[in-house]
This record gives sequence, structure tokens and C-alpha cells, in this order.
Amino acid sequence: MKKLIYTKFDKSAISSLPRVVFTGRIHVILSRAQAEKAVNFLLSQPILGLDTETRPSFSRGSCHKVALLQVATHDLCFLFRLNIIGMTPAIVRLLEDTTVTKIGLSWHDDINSLHKIGDFTPGRFIDIQNMVKSLGIEDLSLQKLYANLYGGFISKSQQLTNWERDVLTDKQKQYAATDAWACIQLYEELQRLQQTGDYELVNNEP
Repeated sequence: MKKLIYTKFDKSAISSLPRVVFTGRIHVILSRAQAEKAVNFLLSQPILGLDTETRPSFSRGSCHKVALLQVATHDLCFLFRLNIIGMTPAIVRLLEDTTVTKIGLSWHDDINSLHKIGDFTPGRFIDIQNMVKSLGIEDLSLQKLYANLYGGFISKSQQLTNWERDVLTDKQKQYAATDAWACIQLYEELQRLQQTGDYELVNNEP
């Protein structure tokens, strides 16, 4: 039986799905030396999921710079606290790498934000939003895509918290890691569906 996927997933049904969180190890990077070691490890991996977090601004005309870069493997996630260590040479090396496949979502926006704190030439990145269109999926948010492809609920309750606080909470760390890890999961399932054609698209447009 082919997998059912939807052009647009019913937003009202998402919160009733089983909650999904990253269960691997999480390491917070607070120094250039730690960043160097983390990047050396990450660039030895076959695939990486990336995302960023920025402190929200609730004042009109005010905005903050990227505070966190999260980079995940299947079972490990590094949280680079950019508001503390800045754009280190190791992080630039990671972002410019052309050998390891790196997966993001709406990654063009993340790159623009990262460019505001340091110069780099983007390496090998794949944006999930570009992949879903080939299957006929119109949703672009990570939460809806994960619900559509995996039947799981990724909570966004920590999204508007303070990502520049002195010490990140456990909930913030898990949220950040989950978003980066989920990019890998989505990419691998989308790639499988593209290669096998093992899906049926349900057009649920009104």
C-alpha cells in the first residue's frame, strides 16, 4: 500500500499527533576551541541537518542577530552559541564545506541572517522546501511537513524564547536540536519517496 501524503496538511490535526523530540546527545559550544573540535567531527559525517535561532524582537523596527546555529547528525547535535563565540574560523569552514551534504529548511533566509555576523561562501546545502514541490506538497513549514511525512508533532513552543540568555534551558536545547535533526529525517524520507514513487498524493485543497 502506498504512503498517503497531502498537498496541504490539516493544521488543526497536528497537535493531536504523537509528540516527537530529538533523543540523542546535545553539546553546547561556548568557545572557539570547542567549535574547532565539533566541526572536525561534523565534517567526518555523511549528512548534517542545520537550523538557526534568533532572539525574537517585540518592538517595531528592532531585530536581533542570529544567536544559535544548531548542527545535527542522526544521534548527536551541537549548539553553537554565536552570540557568545561569534562566527569562528571553524564555523566558516563548516558553512563553506562542499563535501558533506547539509540539509536545511528555508535555508536561504538562514544564510542571509548568518551573513550579518560573518562573511562566507555557502557550500553544499539542500533546502527541503525545494524538494517538496516535486512531490506536489505545498506546505513549507517544518512542523507541517513532519506531520505530513511522519505523522508526528513537533512543538514550536520554544521558538519565541530568549536565545541570548546566559544559559539555555533544557527545553530550548531540545527544541533547537529537534529542528536540526528533523531536517535529516525529512530529507531522507523525501529522497526515498522520489526514488521509489511509493506514495499517493491527496489533493485536499478547499
